[in-house]
Amino acid sequence: MKIKIMNNKKVLITGASGFVGSNICDEFAKLEINFIPVSSKDYDLIDRVQVDKMFIDLKPDYVVHCAALSGGILANKSYPADYCYQNLTINTNVFDSAYKNGVSRFLTFIGGCSYPAKAPNPILEDSMWDGYPQKESAPYSVAKKMMLVLSESYRIQYGFDSLVCIPGNLFGPYDNYNLQASHVIPALIRKFWEAKNNNAKFIEAWGSGMPVRDFMFSKDLAKVVPSLLFNDVNEVMNISSGSPTTIKNLTEIISKIVGFEGEIVWDKSKPDGQMKKLFSIEKFKKHQPEFFPTNLEVGIKETYEWFVNNLDKVRL
Repeated sequence: MKIKIMNNKKVLITGASGFVGSNICDEFAKLEINFIPVSSKDYDLIDRVQVDKMFIDLKPDYVVHCAALSGGILANKSYPADYCYQNLTINTNVFDSAYKNGVSRFLTFIGGCSYPAKAPNPILEDSMWDGYPQKESAPYSVAKKMMLVLSESYRIQYGFDSLVCIPGNLFGPYDNYNLQASHVIPALIRKFWEAKNNNAKFIEAWGSGMPVRDFMFSKDLAKVVPSLLFNDVNEVMNISSGSPTTIKNLTEIISKIVGFEGEIVWDKSKPDGQMKKLFSIEKFKKHQPEFFPTNLEVGIKETYEWFVNNLDKVRL
C-alpha cells in the first residue's frame, strides 16, 4: 500500500518515549512527518483535565496512541489493579478527548494477550470475544481490549474514525530490560549479557523451551504505521511476522548473538505458559502485500547492538 502522507497535518504520538512510541517517532522523523511526541513528563494521561489541556495546547489532526502501563507476566501478577485501572483510564481519557477536540483519525494498539487463552491457532481477529484471556495478564489485556469497544461505539454514534491494530510479540530497540517487567527477548538478552560479563558457566531458562511464538520486530511495525494512519483502513487486524519459532530456538539464537559460551539449563518446574500462540496475518497481508518481515536473527542482532550501545538509556 502506498503511503499518503499528510505533511501539513500534525500527528500526536502519546507514549513517545516508550518502546513502541520511540520506534514510531524514529520512522516519522525519517519520513519528515509533522509529529508531536508526548510522554508522561509532559502530561499525566490519567488526569482528564491534563488530557483535555494536551489536545487544546497541541491541536493535533491525527493521533497515534501508544501510552500504556505495560510489562511482563511477573509485573502483571504483582500489580493487577494498577495495570487494569491505569490502562482503562488512560485509554478512555485520550480516546474521548481526541473525539471531542476534532481529531480526524485515531490509531492505537492492543496486545495479542487480549485474545482468549484458548483461541485456536493461528489466531483470527474474529475470535477476540470467544473467551477469557490468560488469567495472569487479564487485568491489563482486558483493559486494553476495551479500545475495540471504544472504537466501535464512537464510530457508530459519532462517526469517529479510528483503527485498532494487534501486533504480535514485539521486540526491538527501546524495549524494557528490567527483569521484573520485561518480556522474553529483552529479558534473555540481559540475562545472557550479564552471564557473559560474569563468566557464568550456565544460565537458567524457564520451562521446557517447547512453546511456539510469533515475534514482530518493532521497526517493522513502525514502518507500516504511516500507511495505516493516513489511508482508509478500518479493519481490526493482527500485525505480525507470521514466522513461528520455539522459545528454545529463540534462546539459542540470543545466546549465539550475545556470545555466551556456557550451558543453558531448562528449569521444567517453571511454567511454559501457552504452548502455542500464533497470529493469522491474512488481513494484514491484504493491506500490506509488499511487507516482508525482518529475519528474526537479524532483528535480534540489531536489538542487542542497540542494547549494548545505549546502556545509559536502557530501562534496567
